[in-house]
Amino acid sequence: MAEKKIYYGTGRRKSSIARVTLVSGKGKIIVNGKDVNEYFPFKTLIMDLTQPLTVTDTVDKFDVNADVKGGGFSGQTGAIRLGIARALLEYDSKSDPKDEKSFRYILKAHGFVTRDSRSKERKKCGLKKARKAPQFSKR
Repeated sequence: MAEKKIYYGTGRRKSSIARVTLVSGKGKIIVNGKDVNEYFPFKTLIMDLTQPLTVTDTVDKFDVNADVKGGGFSGQTGAIRLGIARALLEYDSKSDPKDEKSFRYILKAHGFVTRDSRSKERKKCGLKKARKAPQFSKR
């Protein structure tokens, strides 16, 4: 029996970190030991998560197993999406990145290779949140 090749990718978004493994399979997605439809409450999050697979036409080609820590659903979705994109880049590492059919070219054109660096701004002293100030009273 041929040994299955495993591709790894790490994704980060806000305060979430996802370790993603891609294995050849039928398109099953498991997040923290649960099915993706059971783990994430909204279909839009699942759609957002599977975009790298959809764009590269590999939805039915790989099984995705993701371990996510930290953050909320939105951050975890973004982290898994980046992890899937990086694992796909590892899978397609032999092809020329300038070729229009290479995964790197396709994923970069759709913006899935770039890490979204936006995170919560720190709270400053004297303010209620990062920028929200208490109500000003002249007298």
